[in-house]
Amino acid sequence: MKYLVEVEKATETAGPAYRNALAENGHLQPPPGLNSCWDIFSSSVEKYPNNPMLGHRRVVDGEASEYAWMTYKEVYDVVMKLAGSISTTRVKQGERCGIYGVNCPEWIISLEACNALGVCTVPLYDSLGAGAVEFIICHAEIQIAFVEEKKIKELLKMCHGTSKYLKTIVSFGVVTSDHKEEAKTLGLSIFSWEEFLINDGYYDFDLPEKKKSDICTILYTSGTTGEPKGVMIPNESLIANILSTDFVMKYVGEAFDQDDIYMSYLPLAHIFDRVFEESFIYHGSKIGYWQGDPKLLVDDIAALRPTILCVVPRVLDKIYSGLTFKISSSGILKKTLFNTAYKLKLARMHKGTKHEKATPIFDKLVFNKVKEGLGGHLRVIVFAGAPLAMSVEEFFRVATCAYVVQVYGLTEICGGISVSIPNEFSMLGTVGPPIQNIDVRLESVPEMGCDALSRTPRGEICVRGSFMFSGYYKRDDLTREVLIDEWFHTGDIGEWIPDGSLKIIDRKKNIFKLSQGEYVAAENLENMYNAPPEIDSIWIYGNSFESFLVAIINPNQQALEHWAQQNGICGSFAEICENSRVKEHILSELTKIAREMKLRGFEFIKAIHLDPIPFDMERDLITPTFKKKRPQMLKHYQGAIDALYMCQATQHHRVA
Repeated sequence: MKYLVEVEKATETAGPAYRNALAENGHLQPPPGLNSCWDIFSSSVEKYPNNPMLGHRRVVDGEASEYAWMTYKEVYDVVMKLAGSISTTRVKQGERCGIYGVNCPEWIISLEACNALGVCTVPLYDSLGAGAVEFIICHAEIQIAFVEEKKIKELLKMCHGTSKYLKTIVSFGVVTSDHKEEAKTLGLSIFSWEEFLINDGYYDFDLPEKKKSDICTILYTSGTTGEPKGVMIPNESLIANILSTDFVMKYVGEAFDQDDIYMSYLPLAHIFDRVFEESFIYHGSKIGYWQGDPKLLVDDIAALRPTILCVVPRVLDKIYSGLTFKISSSGILKKTLFNTAYKLKLARMHKGTKHEKATPIFDKLVFNKVKEGLGGHLRVIVFAGAPLAMSVEEFFRVATCAYVVQVYGLTEICGGISVSIPNEFSMLGTVGPPIQNIDVRLESVPEMGCDALSRTPRGEICVRGSFMFSGYYKRDDLTREVLIDEWFHTGDIGEWIPDGSLKIIDRKKNIFKLSQGEYVAAENLENMYNAPPEIDSIWIYGNSFESFLVAIINPNQQALEHWAQQNGICGSFAEICENSRVKEHILSELTKIAREMKLRGFEFIKAIHLDPIPFDMERDLITPTFKKKRPQMLKHYQGAIDALYMCQATQHHRVA
């Protein structure tokens, strides 16, 4: 394989172990002196003291200003003052500090102060489900928490159950007299940001020595069932991932540097954003924070004009739907010009021409409008977290005038496992070859028909390397389930592409059997069926007592209302979703896809329910990274599922 070298022979149940060809002589190693997350920040303060580091927009009279910036040296001074204040509490090196709130400069300053002291940070976020914050505080034995101002009231409500551990709360903003009174009754100390920073003794402490093996953070993940699991990340794992990300970008000719500008809006509580923010800190780059409102994100992007944008596929899907709707609704001349430019550029990129050289004239005349909509300076889009339809990825590769890179990874691997190479169009729809710090192999999964030793190797993706997690906090039993003979079992089903890229085709647990005995890989089908513009998201279900599939669909409101208007169907969006002609239209589109993809008869969807409300975390239907919680989905939609099967049974009875 072009991008791989074999480092271990196949066994009876697993294929060969492969490594990125660029790491043939060994995994990527960090430079001397880079032993902890604190070293990343402190070294950048020495190299780039006057570079702008953290930016935010002040809101005055309801209007957001331009970005205001703190330099690396200014941030360092506040970090040291904050570390001094923390050192006066009872929190010791290796103990845990919580951080609770949306991304903002104070979040990173709190993180770096903990890094300075060797205190382990534990992000808190309520999107893990009801009671998750209280569970994490108690499970991780968190003694001090830095908290977004508007989360203070919510946190105080649960402090009756956490008072054994949590002793100090520091607000990112102000603290009201009511908050102070309530905290006093709970035996808590509570401070505003400015109050906590007033500490004349902060010059009198020494920073402790930090080791590579020290746990720098514990990230709690929801998975799809059960209590949150605390993934312990050591310093060396985070550093290895940062350096590997850096190496990949250098390899494709788009190396990060001090002139880059990064938009921070994906949760810092997740490893994806955390690794990228640390990467830009390592290079002395700018990090600008959003206002915390999804409706204002586009405005924040326009004001910041980032060069690098990290997104999850759901964001790209929404941008794609809006752009394609505008294109299809434009005049015949504009639409023809765009389609002509698109086809020409796509054809040249397929032949190996780099995107910036494929059609430079059309980039200025046609695609520049798309580029300006994303700030105008964007050069790299990185997406991860879930599958993205190939048609959407192709569109962004062509129309944004930026490199589009897909990353595949998990929290337990401290972020990335593999990264697609942007100018290799053969990698469209894949997650690219493994990065330079790990070995990868596939293990056969017979019940899914996946043979890691076949001509087209398929199986569960297993990895080992230098940035593995150190285990699940206080859950050795769960660690042993996934970490077997030094190989971490991801639960994802992959396929090797001939050039050495990985293609994610399913989840090991996302299979079920229909009444005729046929296995169905739900996630693989959902990726195929998600293509029509009228569909934002789809969940496929099959009952083992039934012989066919049904689906719950979140329609795209703009596209569906446009189709309804063209076909003389009136009413609210909810009413349109109930219309039988609308359902027949979408079902026919799904059937068309099934035939084009040559799916087997039992893989055809026979009935659908349209839900105008998107799958959301509020109803516990998806994880914070937008993965579907299938047991919860079934529980929530059980009535609709039963009705679909009953309706099909009635129709079958009438036909018979």
